[in-house]
Amino acid sequence: MKKTIQRRLLTGALVLMTALVTKPAHAVNYQALVDADVKKFQGYFRKEFPDVKFEDYGDGVYALDEDARKQWKEMEEFPPYELDVEAGKALFNKPFANGKSLASCFPNGGAVRGNYPYFDEKRKQVVTLEMAINECRVANGEKPYPGFKGDLAKVSAYMAYISRGQKIDVKVKSAAAYKAYMKGKAFFYGKRGQLNMSCSGCHMEYAGRHLRAEIMSPALGHTTHFPVFRSKWGEIGTLHKRYEGCNDNIGAKPFEEQSEEYRDLEFFQTIMSNGLKFNGPAARK
Repeated sequence: MKKTIQRRLLTGALVLMTALVTKPAHAVNYQALVDADVKKFQGYFRKEFPDVKFEDYGDGVYALDEDARKQWKEMEEFPPYELDVEAGKALFNKPFANGKSLASCFPNGGAVRGNYPYFDEKRKQVVTLEMAINECRVANGEKPYPGFKGDLAKVSAYMAYISRGQKIDVKVKSAAAYKAYMKGKAFFYGKRGQLNMSCSGCHMEYAGRHLRAEIMSPALGHTTHFPVFRSKWGEIGTLHKRYEGCNDNIGAKPFEEQSEEYRDLEFFQTIMSNGLKFNGPAARK
């Protein structure tokens, strides 16, 4: 039944996208289409887990497992990402060779997590927070931070930390933005890799169920709490590092950090969590 629902969501969306091509862009209310998707997506989880409060989905798997939630709450008293947030603050304010810093690129002291991701209508692409951090560095004559972790994750963690409580409210205002959204949606529901699995298969169909010793987290709220310090990694990493790990786990070739595929996926997933609040960084197993 769950698989049937997911197939209908994807198939219906692809058919709709084809039909929209024949309509003038100004005649289509893309946000209304997206809002309908959000309602269905969030409704799926409300039906599957009727006892879980909507706001608790920002806590990932700990919204579903009370025992694990208690342990996590205790860990949050001395969070393992605390030093990374402090390091990220220092990096955020560290002067570039030209005398400016990352702080010169972001308003509100860098508390802008709620502004990302967004679709840049001029460049016709999704912009993530980590992408914006590196573009600021390059624009000021510095090299971009490499990879999915390290300094990039630390700066992002600091900016997430000072942005806690900002509400997720990502908009889709144009045909180009809707196309990026649809690409992210297709990635989320599409099967890939040697195990022929999808993001939705693990985090919708199997959400709340055990996979070996672990309980699968719900897709709703996935993007609220990154960057994440994972015990498995022994360090803090970005959302795209998690995407990389998921692709590895199912035997699929990972994409590069900040690839169009991952940015579009982040765009779609964040939209599905509209109404929740950003609460990163976080600690996970």
